[in-house]
Amino acid sequence: MAYLLGVTLLWSFSFSLIGVYLAGQVDSYFAAMTRVALACAVFLPFLRPARVPPQLAAGLTAIGAVQLGLMYVCYYQSFVLISVPEILLFTIFTPIYIALLDDMLARRFSPFPLAMALLAVVGAAMIRYQTPDGNFWSGFFMVQGANLCFALGQVAYRHLMRCDASVSALNAFGWFYIGALLVVVPAWWWLGDPSRPATTPLQWGVLLWLGVVASGIGYFLWNQGARRVSAATLAVMNNLLIPAGLLVNLTLWNRDAELDRLALGGSVMLLALLLSEWRRRRPLRPTVGRTC
Repeated sequence: MAYLLGVTLLWSFSFSLIGVYLAGQVDSYFAAMTRVALACAVFLPFLRPARVPPQLAAGLTAIGAVQLGLMYVCYYQSFVLISVPEILLFTIFTPIYIALLDDMLARRFSPFPLAMALLAVVGAAMIRYQTPDGNFWSGFFMVQGANLCFALGQVAYRHLMRCDASVSALNAFGWFYIGALLVVVPAWWWLGDPSRPATTPLQWGVLLWLGVVASGIGYFLWNQGARRVSAATLAVMNNLLIPAGLLVNLTLWNRDAELDRLALGGSVMLLALLLSEWRRRRPLRPTVGRTC
């Protein structure tokens, strides 16, 4: 779980950096493509195609295309349709998708991860709930597409690498970013605005940090952490980003936040996380199910 906590802290800065220095100033598709390209450049030197079975390489490429590529396309498009508070509200459903997808891939039904995912959603709703206004259904479904892509990528990576545990993740993860590039480059070409690239040293510095650290190191460590925790813990950790991001935004940029709701919702999510870890550490009875 240490990987997930570390990346949660890392990603909690990304929301504010994007909102303050990039949003409305740099084309979102250009920003997404640049982040993925920089992350890919970090991991290409470690890529060893000869050591990675073709089936695993294809799987990682597909996961990267979905978890990072399609997720970015859906996520950035949602900003055109609905407001930022509504986007934040609609992201809280990711834990439910993780719990259900993990059970689907394992061909089982486990009520406990789903219950912890729902508890995490309740906690996040306490923090971020605002009554949506206007015609927001198109935006809602676009955000759910992003949530589903991110959840599917995490769960698929857990199961894929469990079946190929002998392969070094560092030598294989470059395929993840190659898959994402196969999506974000055409998306920028068709949907992006070439007249709004990054132009200032500050904007390029933010993109460099987001690409190398947040998207590069961050996604690698997050997916490694996803392999080492239960589905319930992974589901809860996805919504722990909401209070972490709000705390960073409040501390560094003095943005308004309702501290009572933040504390209450954060406590509910922390409870779900502790229950998940307690359940994971209990001795389990042997079960029969599909693992690979």
